[in-house]
Amino acid sequence: MALAGCPDSFLHHPYRIDNVDQTSAHTRRDLVEPGFQEPNRISLNHQDDDVDLEALVNDMNSSFESLYSVCGMQSETTPLLQNGQLNRSQLPTSGTSPLQPMSPRQKVQRSQPVRIMAVRRLQEEEQQFRTSSLPAIPNPFPELCSPTSSPVLAPGSLPQSQPASKHDVKVFSEDGTSKVIEILADMTARDLCQLLVYKSHCVDDNSWTLVEHHPHLGLERCLEDHELVVQVESTMGSESKFLFRKNYAKYEFFKNPVNFFPEQMVAWCQQSNGSIPQSQLLQNFLNSSSCPEIQGFLHVKELGRKSWKKLYVCLRRSGLYCSTKGTSKEPRHLQLLADLEDSNIFSLIAGKKLYNAPADYGFCVKPNRVRNETKELRLLCAEDEQSRTCWMTAFRLLKYGMLLYQNYRIPQQRKTVLPHFSTPVKRSTRMNILGSQSPLHPSTLSTVIHRTQHWFHGRISREESHRIIKQQGLVDGLFLLRDSQSNPKAFVLTLCHHQKIKHFQILPCEDDGQMFFSLDDGNTKFSDLIQLVEFYQLNKGVLPCKLKHHCIRVAL
Repeated sequence: MALAGCPDSFLHHPYRIDNVDQTSAHTRRDLVEPGFQEPNRISLNHQDDDVDLEALVNDMNSSFESLYSVCGMQSETTPLLQNGQLNRSQLPTSGTSPLQPMSPRQKVQRSQPVRIMAVRRLQEEEQQFRTSSLPAIPNPFPELCSPTSSPVLAPGSLPQSQPASKHDVKVFSEDGTSKVIEILADMTARDLCQLLVYKSHCVDDNSWTLVEHHPHLGLERCLEDHELVVQVESTMGSESKFLFRKNYAKYEFFKNPVNFFPEQMVAWCQQSNGSIPQSQLLQNFLNSSSCPEIQGFLHVKELGRKSWKKLYVCLRRSGLYCSTKGTSKEPRHLQLLADLEDSNIFSLIAGKKLYNAPADYGFCVKPNRVRNETKELRLLCAEDEQSRTCWMTAFRLLKYGMLLYQNYRIPQQRKTVLPHFSTPVKRSTRMNILGSQSPLHPSTLSTVIHRTQHWFHGRISREESHRIIKQQGLVDGLFLLRDSQSNPKAFVLTLCHHQKIKHFQILPCEDDGQMFFSLDDGNTKFSDLIQLVEFYQLNKGVLPCKLKHHCIRVAL
């Protein structure tokens, strides 16, 4: 058959109208899908050549307009073919479709081309659906966009993440200067220390720490590296503040556990007669399944009273206990003094003056809810510095466990630890900052050049030097130099060894009209104090140990 006025391409089209009626069993009304508008009655008899082609095309367009309105409800699940036609094989089945179920006899055959306008609308909706779940991403090629297009992709349906809140924290240095820094709510103490090191142009040797200082209570402690600064600040009173200082003993117990845990204070060492190796000492603390215990006598201040009582105390994972009957550790004789979970341990400053402590080696277990009250503070005092260090270190290990070891290992894994002192430089000629030879006489320069060094603290007292050494950690080799109070021309080297502080006088001596400095009565002479310090950093000489760490004060 031939259609009047119909081009040959339409006759040979794979989806021409002849495919609609291929069997006599199907009527035209059976092939129309529900929701379609029935076209005017047009005879499709193969023997009739008089067909109105324009009316036929209009009827097909109106039919597909109805098809688009029905398929619009299924646009999210109905895929499109590359030629712009609907894939009827992937339409929802009668068991899953919310529309009226259709039998195979009722499905529309793909016999008509889809209008381009309807296809574009479907493609635009599908593209909008695909990009609706994407976040707003700047277009890297805005110059390729049309004038009506936006250079930024449309925002998605995902909820926008809330930005972390910011807080202002005021940090003080040892010399009284302070700096206000804006930090995020999730910033840790290690992050804040690294920020302060960067702003102060210091050397980051992983020994800087943030100190929680309570002057009205006479308490202070070093924050752990993983603690959140904003969270700690919320538990502090109005008179409390943060200090930025060195603490070389923060993780020293991982390097030399023998110096921190005497055998007579560790319960399992006494039971095994000291047969447990020192390497297993820390493993028992870090292993949560083990039950380490520190025991010994302490002076305990009674709550609400000024008196102190000497009691037998033991420290376990469950808490700090005292015995009500001698040295008995039976459960009926143990009384809980403090809990580890909701408390922190502090060093006691000026314990004799504020709390009438029997010695200068006091410490305190402070609950986090306590701010300015002294009634709930559990004050204790040890006999010596080694015992106090043992109690405080064991408290930290039992409370934080592997967190402390991870804090210690992070700088080691990054391999960013710099040597504390640079290699000594040979100085053949004194040079000033401009690079020319110094006009000062060598003997005059040698008496003032040391004042530019961090380890020289000027005219401070003996007690002040003790306080600085204790604050920055009682580790072997920690030192500072200061002016002598008894001899105006001499200097004093203050050195820590085995948690004890010793003083060595540096005397000037003259040889052939030139001034020298010596620690050993002139046997070893140095032209200035810088050479003296560099020598004893490499050689022990008459000192009990080499100079390793210097006390430093930084102005913020």
